[in-house]
Amino acid sequence: MVQRARRLPRLTEAQRSEVWQRYRRGESLGQIGHALGRRHSSIRTIVAATGGIRPVLHRRSRLALTLHEREEISRGLARGDSVRAIAGRLGRAPSSVSREVRRNGGLRRYRAVAADQRAWRASARPKACKLAGNPALARAVAEKLSEDWSPEQISGWLKLTYPHDEGMRVSHEAIYQSLFVQARGALKKELTEHLRTRRTIRRSRHASLRGKKRGQIQDAVSIRERPAEAEDRAVPGHWEADLLSGSRNSHVATLVERSTRFVMLLKLDGKHAPTVAVALADGIQRLPEELRKTLTVDRGLEMAAHKSFTIATNVSVYFCDPRSPWQRGSNENINGLLRQYLPKRSDLKPFTQDDLDAIAQRLNTRPRKTLAFRTPADMLEEAIVATTP
Repeated sequence: MVQRARRLPRLTEAQRSEVWQRYRRGESLGQIGHALGRRHSSIRTIVAATGGIRPVLHRRSRLALTLHEREEISRGLARGDSVRAIAGRLGRAPSSVSREVRRNGGLRRYRAVAADQRAWRASARPKACKLAGNPALARAVAEKLSEDWSPEQISGWLKLTYPHDEGMRVSHEAIYQSLFVQARGALKKELTEHLRTRRTIRRSRHASLRGKKRGQIQDAVSIRERPAEAEDRAVPGHWEADLLSGSRNSHVATLVERSTRFVMLLKLDGKHAPTVAVALADGIQRLPEELRKTLTVDRGLEMAAHKSFTIATNVSVYFCDPRSPWQRGSNENINGLLRQYLPKRSDLKPFTQDDLDAIAQRLNTRPRKTLAFRTPADMLEEAIVATTP
């Protein structure tokens, strides 16, 4: 005889609260399940139901009738007391008690428990979100999402585009919630494919940085000797560079201008230092001379040929400290954005230079929060005009 597995009782409210507390701290679904003695799939069912966003705790209004008061109404009606007499004992307005009785069966069929359950269910009805009640706003948000804009970029762009129309404003959090909580019915779930992470549920930020061993590079000039104007981003022409890697030993070089956040992508035939130096030199030489001042890189051996790069471009190269990715913050941020188009573990070799130029164009024409929601392309154009004699 096959013995059925013992069915576990449903999680209590306290346990559900612990699920959300642990999830917010960044624990995995498996870790949460282990702590509560549940399967990973059970925890995922709870989290995925609201898109990884903790639901608002359902509380009874302080003005609402309590179950105790409804039981007193039921007993009073059974004794034949008047509505006014019952209201007087409860300290409630007679009209409140009268409405309560009328909408829950009347004088003869009023039942306290049934009335309380009905009121509790009615109070849980969700408030319609702003996007669901404004089709024009929802269309604008959906259109920009389909162009790979982030919710934060869309929110900032709406403020600039509709400065005097409060109806065309929405926070980035409201956009995320409309995507992740499909019960809101404002945005199609397919639009999550245009988010950089492509996630369908909210996740806690718990990633950690891991240092990597780096080889020694001869005659490397420290970032501490870089000109002050490069540090404060006041003057355009100072660049950061890195390699984005894929499967099958495929790589793409990235160049980011520190002041305007303008990005250039360069196809590589390999990771060898001479190959990388030539590709970076070809890319940087496309720019006006006024926008070619310095280049900041990490200590990867792919930049071992930095001297030949400097000879070809007259651009000085500065190296970050070991295990200090924040010293190339603009480049690190762009590499994260690029993973929307060049996912990890994907083969980058099929991408042509035209493909990479098209991806760079997408990023350069998207508004950036750090630029007050202007685009890198506009900022670079202004810089070129300003430096042209």
